[in-house]
Amino acid sequence: QVQLVESGGGLVQAGGSLRLSCAASASNFEINVIHWYRQAPDKQRELVAMLAHNGGTKYVDSGKDRFTITRDSAKNTVYLQMNSMKHEDTHVYYCNFFVQSALKEKYLYWGQGTQVTVSS
Repeated sequence: QVQLVESGGGLVQAGGSLRLSCAASASNFEINVIHWYRQAPDKQRELVAMLAHNGGTKYVDSGKDRFTITRDSAKNTVYLQMNSMKHEDTHVYYCNFFVQSALKEKYLYWGQGTQVTVSS
């Protein structure tokens, strides 16, 4: 079992920056892909950023050139740097890890979410 703990959310003015963190409680697995999602009330969860095991990345169109997903393997932590933030970035942000154990079993773990509010 792996727990993901997110932090870094909060209130920021439009044009400002935030860095979200997602720390995994264990490292005895192989990461296939890491995602950041976001969700607004009564809306579907939206993919924000993806980091593949080979280092490939993908971003939501509205986040290209503003968001960066990175990983610190030594700390078992993934980050989402958000710059030039806009009011429409206001959501609850979630990370997930899609991992494979030494026995080749696959698991998907989610963080608890962190609120990001951008004031206009």
